[in-house]
Amino acid sequence: MKSQFRKLITFLIVIYLMILMYWMLLGFGRTPQEEYMYNLKPFVTIGQFLQVSHFTPRAWMVNLLGNIGVFVPFGVLMPVVFRMKLLKVYGLFLAGLITLELTQLLSKRGSLDVDDVILNSLGFLIGYGIYKAAAQYFKTSL
Repeated sequence: MKSQFRKLITFLIVIYLMILMYWMLLGFGRTPQEEYMYNLKPFVTIGQFLQVSHFTPRAWMVNLLGNIGVFVPFGVLMPVVFRMKLLKVYGLFLAGLITLELTQLLSKRGSLDVDDVILNSLGFLIGYGIYKAAAQYFKTSL
């Protein structure tokens, strides 16, 4: 049963990753830009969305909460599939995330933004916390 459960979770991660790649590279009307877009200064983009002059509820939700929430499933599901502790599974997540950010930069279909990495990592860590709480609740290492 556990093997079938892990296979199902692996399948769900692959499907979710494909959807996420579509969103990040093609969705939301993304088209290639003329210039490479990037931000390597932490909290610049986050700060812009928190300023009243840049604030709209939709922009705030998509850029701040969306960048957190969309990565929560990885924090919940990756430890189930890879059976790794936090630092190792987070390292694997971070490698994939940086690859995705670099793909956005090089394809000019988005931007490489250190603030996205921060927010996405926060989402992953919230998900990992949910995973650990569930594992403790069920007294197992899912």
